[in-house]
Amino acid sequence: MTPQYPPYAPPPPPSNSNLHLALAAGGIVASLAFCGFLLYQVHDLQTEMGRNRDLIQNEIDTIKENSTEMTAAQRKHMEDLREELDNRSRQSIQAASQAKREALSYADEQAKKLEDEQQKGQQQLSSSISDVSKKADTANARLSDVNNDVAGVKTDLASTKTDLQTTKSNLQKVAGDLSGTSSLVATNGSEIAELKRRGERNIVEFTLKKQKNMQKVGDISLRLEKADLKHNKFTVIVLADDKTVEKKDRNVNEPLQFYVSKSLYEVVVNTVGKDQIAGYLSTPKYQNR
Repeated sequence: MTPQYPPYAPPPPPSNSNLHLALAAGGIVASLAFCGFLLYQVHDLQTEMGRNRDLIQNEIDTIKENSTEMTAAQRKHMEDLREELDNRSRQSIQAASQAKREALSYADEQAKKLEDEQQKGQQQLSSSISDVSKKADTANARLSDVNNDVAGVKTDLASTKTDLQTTKSNLQKVAGDLSGTSSLVATNGSEIAELKRRGERNIVEFTLKKQKNMQKVGDISLRLEKADLKHNKFTVIVLADDKTVEKKDRNVNEPLQFYVSKSLYEVVVNTVGKDQIAGYLSTPKYQNR
């Protein structure tokens, strides 16, 4: 506690007052130094804060400026898109109008073509009807001709039947050059055909010319020695069954008969020409062995 002194009496001087004064002065100086230091720190802090505030303000200004630029760019992009949309809308409207005009023009062309095709079809139909009518008239005329031809064919058929009957009746049995034998003899092409049709014997027709070598006829060989056109006579050499036989000065339509393996063969000459004869060889259907 502080010592109490009587009133109005000055306090006695403290001991060691100089030391206290020195300490007080030192404390004041230290306080002033510390305050100076604090003021310096505060000044630096204020300076730093000012710089930071400026930086922040710059950043804010930059952001605002960029935001303004971005907004302007977006607005420009939107305006470009709107303009492009308007252009495409106008182009679409123009294309639709053009397509409509082309469609109408194509429809008109097709209608015109269809009308032309119908007219051509009608003309062709009329022409076809006319052609069909003409062809029908021609067919009727041909049918009439065919009927006439049929009538002619019937007449020819009747005549052929008559000729056939005549041919059959003309086929006569003629005695051969072998005693006790006779056979049906054909004297012309029709009668030879009738013999073939009957199928009773094999018939091989031939034309034999005068030459040195034998000529194969069926399964025999013949050689013409002489042909007498004036008297219708001839002489032939027959080679059959390894045997040679001369038929000398024979007449046309005379059966020249000989045996081959016990089967009767016949050579009939129908015509005699200059150095040649023509006729047929008649052999049995089945050989006797």
